[in-house]
Amino acid sequence: MDWQAWHRQYDDPDSALSRRLEAVQAQIRDALDRAPAGPVPVIKLCAGQGRDILGVLEDHARHVDVRGRLVELDPELAANARARAPEQVEVITGDASLTDHYDGMVPAELVLLCGIFGNITNEDIERTIAGCPQLCRTGATVIWTRQRNDPDLVPAICDWFEQRGFERVWLSDPHAGFGVGVHRFTGEPEPLVKGQSLFSFVPGGT
Repeated sequence: MDWQAWHRQYDDPDSALSRRLEAVQAQIRDALDRAPAGPVPVIKLCAGQGRDILGVLEDHARHVDVRGRLVELDPELAANARARAPEQVEVITGDASLTDHYDGMVPAELVLLCGIFGNITNEDIERTIAGCPQLCRTGATVIWTRQRNDPDLVPAICDWFEQRGFERVWLSDPHAGFGVGVHRFTGEPEPLVKGQSLFSFVPGGT
């Protein structure tokens, strides 16, 4: 996959990716609005250029409270995110599937799993969701994406979250041309198990 070319779709305001970005950013704003007073830890797996969270932090009232960590394997994409990130947001060039990268930043208030579920196996999606209680504090928001092509896995993804102590907050319209989901963690955080790999990208993902 040419991830540089993939990200250039954001430059077309009419692309499905741009419309998905707008939906994700709206949900990030809502999540920051309802976050409790005090520091707001945020983690983003497979961060790419970080356009979603970094775009929101440019003007959101809670930007001063956010403490973020973005993890991206591609050095060029990570450098792009790092150039845009405010001082309190760290960008790590590394494998975002490894739990070690989130040590010291979890449990987080906002967990971003965007651009992942269309590029990993169903088993790894379920494994990643099962690991989310290690990443989330009680009341945390998880925002995730997955295309709605047949066979549509979004209903199963919602079930997997809800079986792990998450309640559904919002789900994009099935006919929007993209899939964005938001779940809130109602359970108790689990200790972070370091040394775990939650997923592996597979060829041909979308």
